[in-house]
Parts: sequence; structure tokens; C-alpha cells
Amino acid sequence: MTKSPVIRLDEKDNVVVARVAIAAGTPIVGENIVTLQDVPLGHKVATRLIKKDEPILKYNTVIGFASDDLPAGTWLHSHNIVFEDFQRDYAFSRDYHPVQTVPPEQRRTFNGYVREDGRVGTRNILGVFVVGNCGATVARKIAAHFTQERLQAWPNVDNVVPYVHELGCGMEMSGEPMDLLRRTLAGYINNPNTAGALVVALGCERNNIHGFFEQMGLEENPMLRKLVIQDTGGTRKTIDEGITIIESMLPHANAIKRQPVSVEHLTVGLQCGGSDGFSGLSANPALGVAMDLLVEQGGTAILSETTEIFGVEHTLTARAVTPEVGQKLVDCINWWLEYNKGRDCQINGRVSPGNNAGGLANVLEKSLGGAKKGGSSPLMEVYRYAYPVTQKGLVFMDTPGYDPVSATGQVAGGANMIAFTTGRGSCFGSMPAPTVKLASNTPMYQRMEEDMDLNCGVVIDGDATLRQMGEAIFEKIIAVASGEQSKSEALGLGENEFVPWPIGVLA
Repeated sequence: MTKSPVIRLDEKDNVVVARVAIAAGTPIVGENIVTLQDVPLGHKVATRLIKKDEPILKYNTVIGFASDDLPAGTWLHSHNIVFEDFQRDYAFSRDYHPVQTVPPEQRRTFNGYVREDGRVGTRNILGVFVVGNCGATVARKIAAHFTQERLQAWPNVDNVVPYVHELGCGMEMSGEPMDLLRRTLAGYINNPNTAGALVVALGCERNNIHGFFEQMGLEENPMLRKLVIQDTGGTRKTIDEGITIIESMLPHANAIKRQPVSVEHLTVGLQCGGSDGFSGLSANPALGVAMDLLVEQGGTAILSETTEIFGVEHTLTARAVTPEVGQKLVDCINWWLEYNKGRDCQINGRVSPGNNAGGLANVLEKSLGGAKKGGSSPLMEVYRYAYPVTQKGLVFMDTPGYDPVSATGQVAGGANMIAFTTGRGSCFGSMPAPTVKLASNTPMYQRMEEDMDLNCGVVIDGDATLRQMGEAIFEKIIAVASGEQSKSEALGLGENEFVPWPIGVLA
């Protein structure tokens, strides 16, 4: 049986999505229309006359309004879909239903590293951190000493990673930017995937190393050390001393071995980047199925990228555990709207050129797909950037839409895994929490298979259901959490994707 060239998402929609590139004049069987223009794959086609100013409906959700009377068969995109904000019913907690979790004794397991305080890591990594950029070269050279050849003697240690950033000086010494930087650094140090940490300072940074330790309640011990370049005697001596310190940590880190633990200890940060018209049809909703499975098993999923749920935030507030939690999400949206007034930013309508070429007309359409990563579980809590995530289930963290900054906040909050969907193609990776990459369409997967862990394009191709794909994602997350190397890890990605939010227009 010949597959239809289009995909219908909801019977109430007035558009369908092109499964493949469709030439003008092509009859669309089942929709009783003929295409009036060439339609690129992933783009939309009107299935009936849509009158000027009438809402365009995809997944029975408004993604914009018709710029003119648009006949059936018209190619619909940003040239004839008008972006306008509209009134939404937040319906706080109206659709909330508690999750029926699997009994603890029946839950799935993965092989993780159990810490002394009961937290569980998916990786066993030693980190070399800097409080400011002045220590960057020293940190990189300390970590670079520990090649995979040198680490062969320590089979339970996955890596020694430098965490370098551009902040720490040239900024106010108190206030939210400094607080955010410090809680991000402390969050990485305390992440369950971090076995030990060395923190390097030049010595005169505005982010003073001793003030940082004091504010964040950190105390030196054999697995958490300070090193100040100006006190140690300069670059070379500090590199040598840093290598000695990390060497002293290796036996302790190596003594921890993987053991079976419940998947309730998995906290997965959800990301999408380089989205296309298929992202919201395959990879994102399939990841949502996987996260529903994880939540049922007692685990945690962190949805983020606040500017990329704008326009569909009411679908989350309606299933918030309390109206107060729902209002926290609305407050985050309102902050971004106010902050970005008058700026050429995504939340004001225009998506990136890549998103646009892939079939996304505006931020409303992008948000509609992006929010589907969170599945259908209730929204249990909303966190500010890089705050520790303690609530189980589906939660939200306020972050920019810029992937490295957003994922950094999630890892600082305790994510020990990242799941990342992409339609145009992305080369993102993360440490210490490994990233599983999910392709939304088969052509891109085939071009970039070296970077992609799973092809969700089989859903678009009609070869798998969303449920089947979601189960496959869930299994892949468990496998990678247990030590299987992800594609981005194999390529050595993740070291340069540590990007604390400098609080700016990174949306």
C-alpha cells in the first residue's frame, strides 16, 4: 500500500504536514486536495479554505493566523502565517491526575555508581573546575594529562574533565549573575556523576574561590580540593600540583563500581536543537512517551527552554499539581516576555533560519513540538536555573533556549542524563551527564549517523509507532546510563559545552 505523502495530526486540524517533498499539482488522496505550490518536506498544506485572520490549527492548537484567504492545497509557511499572541486559558491544575507509579520492587534497573549519600551516577568522572576564566589553561592542561591510556589503570574512572567558562571576572561581585554562576559550579561539583573535583583559581577573581566555597557550603576533603595559581607559584607549578592532586583521587574514585539500582535514580534533562517540521511529530513526542515510562518508574524528567514552550504553556499549567506550580511557570514566561521586549528574539516570533527552513513557521509551532518532550505526565514543580531538582516526576527548569546553556543548568540541577532531539542535525554532547541524540527524520539520520543514537524518523516513514519508538528510547537511555557509550561520547563531545548562563539574550 502506497503511503500518503502527508501526515494528519488531528481530525480538527486545517493543515497536514508533508512527509516528503511534494510537487505542485499533486493530488493528496484522503484529503481531497491538490497542491497549488511545491511543498518542501516537513512543511504544511492547507486542507480547506482558511479565511484571512482565521487560526491555523496543528495538533488542534493555534500556531498562527492566515495572512489572506488561503485556498485548499496552499503551501503554508512563515510567508502566509501571521504570528500573533493570543489569549490562553491556563486552567491551572484542571487536568492534573496523579501518576500511578510502578511498585518499587517491580521497577526496572540500570547499573550505576552509588555514592555514599545514596545518590546514583551514570558516569564516574573527576572534574577540574575554574572559578574564573583566568584558570582555564591550567585546568585544561591538568585534565589533558589524564589520557585514556593513563586511565587504563583505573577502569572504573570514566574521564577527567576540565570545566572552563568565560565568567568569574568583569562582573558584579554580588547579585543574581554571581549567585547563578556559583550555584552552577556547585551543582556540577555535587552532581552524582562527579566522583571528585579540583577547583582552580588565579587568586584575584571577583568570584573569589574561598567566598565561593563558603557561600555554597563546600568544604575541602580528599575528593574536593582548591588550588590557587598565585599561591602555588605560577602556571607550571600549578599544573604539576593539580596532576598530583587528581592522581591522589584516582584510587578512591576507582573503588566505586557499577551495581544494579532502580531507574528511579535517573534524572533526564530534555533538550531539542536544530528542530524541523518533523521534530514535533516523531522525536519529541516519542521522547515524551519514554519520559512517561520513566516517571511511572519513579524517575525524573526536566523540561526546560522557557522561550520554546511559549504559546503552549497552558498545556502544562492545566496539568500542574497545584495552581501555585502553574503560576510559577507563567511567571517565568512573563519574565522572558518583558526582558525581550523590542528585541529580535525567538519569543517575539522569528525562529532561527535553520528551524524556518525545516518547516517551522514561528515560535508557536516550534513550542508546540518542543513541549511534547515532556510527555503527558503532570507538572510537579518549577525551578529557577541551576537550582537542585529534588522533586520526582516531570518538572520544569527556567532556562534560555540556547542548548549548551540550558543543558548546563539541568546538569547543575542534578541531571545524570541528557536526551536531545534534533531535526536539522546537531553535534551536541555533554559531560558529566552523557547525551543520547534522537534524529527526527531518516534522511538527516543517514547523513549524520555518526552523531545520532536513534532514528525516530521511522515514525514518519510509517515503520514504527510513537509508542514503539518511545520504548526504544527508554531502553537506550537505560543502556547508556549503565555504561554503553553514546555517539557524542565516542566523538569526544561535551567538554566545551559547559556554558553557565551569563543572563542575557540567549534565546
